[in-house]
Amino acid sequence: MASVILVRYGEIGLKGKNRPAFERRLVENVRRALGSGAGAAVRNEYGRIVVDFGEAEAVPGWALDRIRSVFGVVSVSPAASVELSLEAAREKAAALVEERLKSAAGPLRFKVETKRSNKRFPLTSPEMNARLGSFLLRRFPLLEVDVHRPDFVLHVEVREKAIYLYTEILAGPGGLPVGSSSTGLLLLSGGIDSPVAGWLAMKRGIRVQAVHYHSFPFTSDRSKEKVIDLAAVLSRYSPEPVPLYVVNFTPAQTAIRQHAPAAMVITLMRRMMLRIAERLAKERGIPALITGESVGQVASQTLESMAAINEVTSMPILRPLVTMDKAEIIELAERIGTYEISILPYADCCTVFVPEHPETKPKLEAVRRAEERLAIQELVEEAVATVERIEPAALALR
Repeated sequence: MASVILVRYGEIGLKGKNRPAFERRLVENVRRALGSGAGAAVRNEYGRIVVDFGEAEAVPGWALDRIRSVFGVVSVSPAASVELSLEAAREKAAALVEERLKSAAGPLRFKVETKRSNKRFPLTSPEMNARLGSFLLRRFPLLEVDVHRPDFVLHVEVREKAIYLYTEILAGPGGLPVGSSSTGLLLLSGGIDSPVAGWLAMKRGIRVQAVHYHSFPFTSDRSKEKVIDLAAVLSRYSPEPVPLYVVNFTPAQTAIRQHAPAAMVITLMRRMMLRIAERLAKERGIPALITGESVGQVASQTLESMAAINEVTSMPILRPLVTMDKAEIIELAERIGTYEISILPYADCCTVFVPEHPETKPKLEAVRRAEERLAIQELVEEAVATVERIEPAALALR
């Protein structure tokens, strides 16, 4: 007998000829999530990934938690692996039920649900259900069969080399394995939205790197540390830490504030950010940018503003939150662990110079005229020259 974690995936099972590549990526990401000291063998069995802890009495809870954060994983089950025999299945089923009954206040309703992918096994799925069910009823008087509203289900999977038994199915994040869909550069502020956008991009298999615009002394070092912590949280969902590039945005922001109409400041700042992000992305071979914009939330996120901002880059801009409302974004931020960090009261460069009446429908011609007094190329070069890379090792230690 062995203690294992059964890992299920969904969407990648529909990938046709590309399926093996997605499966290999997911297996590798599960291995990385566990780390080299886990003492577990990770293998792919058709339709399942099996994480085998050998003769351990039970799988570690920390291992379940780590695997449940791996994109591409639909669900996991702590399970027991036994030899291909009814007798072995009975013995382990009895042990699982006995463990359930220890915490029960009274009778428990149950059902047995068998899936038999190994058609050479002599008993069919209904026969396994009947044999195991009747055995357990005789063994445990407190059990009652209820196939419609059971208190628990004894799951039995008869596969090529073993029978797996389990009573729990724990949800994973779903999506595609990180690294299966190239790389995107995330514009990461200290707010609620952009970390969620990065998480959703990773859910589609995109490896994320991040850029943050820091405006010292208008923004504090605590603001910068907050963003480092957000990148560290995102790193929990990635097979490797998320690299963070910190740009000194003070000269560009100061120039925009001094020379541009107040109503245009936010639009021009966003255009400058995209220019800098495009430069960083191209230097690093990154084909797309990612932002936390959602239509209509703030002045810079109307369709007219987005069109004016987009003009400065030829790169695709991914906006995972574009149709979500604020309540949905907050709910997701709470679930993934970024919300409490995002609401810490440290201003970022997008909040320190917000005009009283920002332009919500900027005309492209007016935006271009407003930029004529700015030394655009010099400001971009100056910003790019200041980039500080927060090393992945530093992120992992936070």
